[in-house]
Parts: sequence; structure tokens; C-alpha cells
Amino acid sequence: MSVLDRDAIIAPVTFNRWLIPPAALAIHLSIGQAYAFSVFKNPLAEHFRMGEGGDVAIGWIFSLAIAMLGISSAIAGPWVEKVGPRKSMVTAGAFWVVGFFVATLGIATGQLWLVYAGYGFIGGIGLGIGYISPVSTLMKWFPDRPGLATGLAIMGFGGGALIASPASNALMAFFGGGEENLADGVSQTFLTLAVIYLVVIALGAYVIRLPHPDWRPAGFDPAQATAKPMQSKGDVSVKQAMRTPQFWLLWVVLFTNVTAGIGILESASPMIQSSFAITAVAAGGFVGLLSIFNMGGRFVWSTVSDYIGRKNTYILYLGVGLLLYLLLATMGSQSLALFVISALVILSFYGGGFATIPAYLKDLFGVYQVGAIHGRLLTAWSAAGIAGPLIVNSVVESQRAAGQEGFDLYRLSLFIMVGVLAVGLIANLLIHRMNPDHFEDPEVVAAKAEADRESAAEASATRENGTAAAAAGRAHTVVAVVLAVIVVGALAYGVIQTATTAAGLFTG
Repeated sequence: MSVLDRDAIIAPVTFNRWLIPPAALAIHLSIGQAYAFSVFKNPLAEHFRMGEGGDVAIGWIFSLAIAMLGISSAIAGPWVEKVGPRKSMVTAGAFWVVGFFVATLGIATGQLWLVYAGYGFIGGIGLGIGYISPVSTLMKWFPDRPGLATGLAIMGFGGGALIASPASNALMAFFGGGEENLADGVSQTFLTLAVIYLVVIALGAYVIRLPHPDWRPAGFDPAQATAKPMQSKGDVSVKQAMRTPQFWLLWVVLFTNVTAGIGILESASPMIQSSFAITAVAAGGFVGLLSIFNMGGRFVWSTVSDYIGRKNTYILYLGVGLLLYLLLATMGSQSLALFVISALVILSFYGGGFATIPAYLKDLFGVYQVGAIHGRLLTAWSAAGIAGPLIVNSVVESQRAAGQEGFDLYRLSLFIMVGVLAVGLIANLLIHRMNPDHFEDPEVVAAKAEADRESAAEASATRENGTAAAAAGRAHTVVAVVLAVIVVGALAYGVIQTATTAAGLFTG
């Protein structure tokens, strides 16, 4: 049995589940760097001597990575469920780190296509596999709090940018010899990040475990748990899930929520600068605040969904989000405070939508193949990653051509987002409880659990002795605690750095 095999990481019945979140956060904080890619736009454009408009061409590298995220997660989802989180995390980390190495080679040799191939294509595959692998695992460890579980995992993806953005700027300045020479430090920064992510993801893969089939949270009895209105009593396979209207309605829900969120993310800095004549530093602070709310919303709103239900939570995201976009479109240019508060809440809904969708899938389709189903659904993210910027940028260009300026450049796109969210709201209202005809044969689900039970017993029997097993358990606990310290310290660094920058919004 390989240490990477699914059977090798089934935990004892007495295992402490709180050792697992740091492992999930480790990989999401690493691949969440993708959200900070914009810090490399101008330095890369300068390094490759691309001139005016070069940052736009560099921006397509990020778009390629997000497209590959959706494609790879959809294709690899069933494989991730089959092989388990450790092997999939190692695979994701390998693609992610190799992508950085290839991009580094491209930067050092002046070959831009290698940056596209490395970061965009190869790294994008790592993004997709790495994104889904910890989420279903955490839901298995937190059957009593699936919203909290997905919030913990996916919060890391939003938090990755908080850490990587200031860290990348600091590294580029260090290697380049100052803030005026960031372009000279890009290749060394990529290489440094690759090594850091290699270590952090390796630690996360070591710590990750799957629960024993007989394990239950203290005081939790599935038979006695109060079922949510949308919660199914059976399990649905990924193949069958894609034949249900619920899956495609959820696809529309995720697509619309992400499209609207990107509508703010894509143009946050230029919109606030042109609307209120504030400095670039202050606009950077606004973007930093958006990042904090994006990350915080992932944990807060998904946790709230455990209490009010997933469908009601998406009514909040889409319905209140619709009203806030309408408020921005009609009155946003009249008050800086109104503009900032509305945008921050919208971005918290954007982040919360990502974190709540896996728990919504678990309610509807069960936990049997929820990771694979989640992977297929993430194609909505890829589509929204193209549609959102396309809508905003097309409208801005058309309004500029018509002689508009300032906030009027963006007003029409805000109204369009109102319509987009209305479509998502209707789709969410149409979602209903799963028809039992779609459920997998209970004997098939039970057979999988029995196989896990036998694997756990076999792994326990093959250990040399009780002393060795105890030592291995202590080593695992130590590594998990060290990883938790790294994760908490990195997040604290990111939040403090971002909050310091955000102060410029009110002082600049």
C-alpha cells in the first residue's frame, strides 16, 4: 500500500478532526495566489517590454488559469474521489509548482509563451485539482456543520491573495533592488514562491486524513439530526447528478453570482478613482478591503447557511445583491461611504457563494461523490470568469466612445448585473428537493464504506507495534500544529498588510 493511496490515510475512530482544517487551508492558501496575479501585470509587461496595453495581454494568463481550473476540476473530479485527498493534493501541488518553475524559465529567457504555458495552463490544472480535493474531505469530517467546513477550506482561496499580494511586492522589491525596479525581481519572486508552495502543500498532504466509516462527531447522530428542507436522504452519483434539473439550476446560480462579483472586482480600482477622484494608493486600499470581505464572507456566510439553509442563503446573496447593485447604479456616485459599503457587502456575497455551493451540493446529492459533482459545477466559474470582465469592459468601451466619463462609464454595466442576479434568483427559487429516483443503490454506497472499514483495519494491523503507531500519531499531531501556526501566521500577515494599505482609503 502506497502512502499516497486513499486506504493509507483513513484515520482511527478516535482521531481529532480539528487537525484537518490546516491541511485544507494549506493548499487553498497556496493556490489562492492566483487572485493576486494582478500584482505581476505591470512588472511582467515591463520585463517583456510590451509597452502600452501590455498589462491586458498579461491579464490573459490569469484568464487561462481560471479556464483550466474549471476544465481540470470537471475532468478530474471523479478521479479525485477515487484516489482520495492525499494523492490529489500531491498531484495538484506538482502541477502548481511545476507551473511556477516553467513560468520562471520563461521570464528568465524572455519567452512569454512559457509563462502562459507554465502559470496559465500547467498551473491552472493544479488550481482545479487542488481546489476540489480538500473541500469534500472537510465535509466528511464535519457532517454536522458542512457550511462551516466548506467555509474553512474555501476561505483559504480568498486568503491566498491577501498573503501573496504584499509578499510578492516585497519579494520583487527585494530582488529587484527597490520598488522602482520590480520588473527586475519577477523571476526570482516566482522561483521563491514555487519553493514556499512546495513545502506548504507537502505538509498539508502529509497531514490530510479521511474519517473512519465508524467515526462520528461527539454527540452527533445522523439518524437524529434535523434535516434541512432541501436535504436528501440518499446519495447521487456524479453521472446521475448531471441528469437532474437541480444541477443545472445550481450551475446558473453559481454563474450569475460569480459574474456579478467579478463585475466589482474587475473594475474596482478605476471605478472608485474616476468616481471620487481619490489617489491610486487609496484605491489600492479599497481593493484590499474587498479582498478581506471576499475572504471573510466565505467563512461567515457559509457558516450562517448551516442555520438558515442553503437556499435561503442564496436568496440573500442574489436578492440583496441585486438591490445593492441597483443602489450602486442609481446613487453610488453620490456618496463614497455608500459606494464602499455596498461594494464590500457584494464581495462578501461573492466569496460566500463559492463557500456555500459545496454544502448546497451535499444537501441535494449527498456526500457519496460530492467532490466530483463540485468539480463539474465549477465550469460555471470558468464561464463567469470570461463573461464578467467581457460585460464590464465592453460596456466601458462603448460608453467611452459615446463621450461618457467618470462613474457614467460603469453605470450601465451595474444595471446589467442587476438583471444577471435576477436570473440567478429565479433559478435558485426553482430548486427543489431531489427525487429519490436519482439516488444511488444504498448497497453500492454501503459497499464503499465497508471497503474503507476493511482498509482502516488492514492499515492498523500492518503497523509494527503499538509504540510505533503512537509515535506516528504524535508526529502527525506535531506537524499539524506546526502547519496551523504557519497558516494562522500567514493569514495574520496578509490581513495586517492589507489593512495598513486600506487605511489610505480614508487618509488619502
